[in-house]
Amino acid sequence: MKFDAYERFQHLLATDFADVLKRDRVMDPGIRPLWQPMPYVAGPAYPVRCAPGDNTALHAAIYRAPRGAIIVAQAGDQEYALSGGNVCAVAQKNGIAGFVVDGLVRDLGEVRELEFPVFARGVIPKPGRKDGGGEIDVAVRCGGVEVHPGDIIVADEEGIIAIPADDCEAVLSEAERRAARAAAQSLEEWERDHRAKIEKLMGPDQGNRHD
Repeated sequence: MKFDAYERFQHLLATDFADVLKRDRVMDPGIRPLWQPMPYVAGPAYPVRCAPGDNTALHAAIYRAPRGAIIVAQAGDQEYALSGGNVCAVAQKNGIAGFVVDGLVRDLGEVRELEFPVFARGVIPKPGRKDGGGEIDVAVRCGGVEVHPGDIIVADEEGIIAIPADDCEAVLSEAERRAARAAAQSLEEWERDHRAKIEKLMGPDQGNRHD
C-alpha cells in the first residue's frame, strides 16, 4: 500500500473500521491508552516479539522501524517494563507514530509529557533486561490478534484495530463509504430508521405489559 493510502486512514476512527471487520481483528480492551487525551494514531505495524524478562527487541525497533510505523510488541511476560521515557523520546524523534504493547511500560509521567501515544496493559517500575533476546519485524500476537508486518493499526480511545495488509484497500473503501453515509444522515433520520428496525425485531407482542 502506498503512503498516500495510509493518510486516508487518519480521517476515520477505530469504530469505523470495527463496523467493517470481524471481532477477531479488534484487540482486547486490556490494552488501553495510558494517558488522556490520547491522540488517534494509524499506520503500518512494525511487530516485535520480546523474550521473557527482556526488552531488547522493542529497543532495537525504535532504530529500525520506518517513519510513521507503529511498533506492536508482544511481551514475553507481564513482570517487567518493555520501555520507558527515553525509549519513547527517541522513538518519537525517529518518527515512530506510537507503541501498542501487549505488556507493561514505565516512566508514565515522562511519556505523558512527551505526548507520545502508548497503548499497553499497564505500568510497572521494574525494567526488563537487555540480553539480546526476541525477534523484530515478525508476526506476533498482540491483544489476542495476530499482527503481521505491514498490517494497518488504528488506535484511539475506543480501542485498537489491526487490518490485514492484503485487505486494507477493501476495508478502507468500505469504512469510508459507511462513514460518509452516516455523516449525511441526520439524527432524526437515524432515529426513525432505528426505531422501525427495533420495533420489527421485537414484534407486536413484545411491547410494555402491565400484568
